[in-house]
Amino acid sequence: MLLKDKVAIISGVGPGMGQALARIAAAEGASVALAARNKAFIEQVRDEIVAQGGKAIAVPCDVSDEAQCAVLAERTAAEFGGRIHGLVNSAYYHGDWSFIENSDAADLAKAFDVNCLGALRLTRACIPYLRDGGAVVNVSTMATVRPFGSEHGMEMGYAVAKGALNTLGKYMATDLGRFGIRVNTCRMGWIHGEPVEQHIQSQVDAGFQRDDVIAGITREIPIGKIPPEDDCARAVLMMISDYSRVVSGASLDVNGGHWMAP
Repeated sequence: MLLKDKVAIISGVGPGMGQALARIAAAEGASVALAARNKAFIEQVRDEIVAQGGKAIAVPCDVSDEAQCAVLAERTAAEFGGRIHGLVNSAYYHGDWSFIENSDAADLAKAFDVNCLGALRLTRACIPYLRDGGAVVNVSTMATVRPFGSEHGMEMGYAVAKGALNTLGKYMATDLGRFGIRVNTCRMGWIHGEPVEQHIQSQVDAGFQRDDVIAGITREIPIGKIPPEDDCARAVLMMISDYSRVVSGASLDVNGGHWMAP
């Protein structure tokens, strides 16, 4: 199994790719700590993992709170033998859709605090347990390199904050390598899970044909489909596995070819 005998923390375990990351990590042999602000949701996912024979704990955590990040790291290590092998920073705050002229600096600051500084806080809390072989993956977005918008506004605050996370990841990799810790970034494109299904359904409710909505999304995706969330999650989890143990400071584009880095 990809993560046999590993201990992993997955932050941002919600209805989208977060829960897929947790479920697949457990199925691939990891002992998993599920973290998010929604206590009821992460406990439900934990119970489902355990019912299927996996090992998991649920630890409510707001990554904007340094003390909660410390509790998450400490409890995970205490529960699973004093060690953390992998950390997936997938907690996020999306923020407003806006244009430059009506953007809200306070909302952008909140996006930065959660998406970038939240990853910094949680990574810092995990350093003592990640030393000598641990790995961190920061979950980012294609919108940091391919600006995205619609008639409702641009994905500006979220993308700008994740862009900062991209740069932070390089500094993490450069600095934490001295402790034997790898750090990489995954830039996600469209992910076919519950949130995207809600978007598709909203378009259908507005009078569009489902096939036309999907075709509009996939028109520029070379693989010809919206990347399924389970497959996206596996690409992220590969980066905390031994298959990538000499990879650090890299950015992996997980988008079906929608964006191809030079």
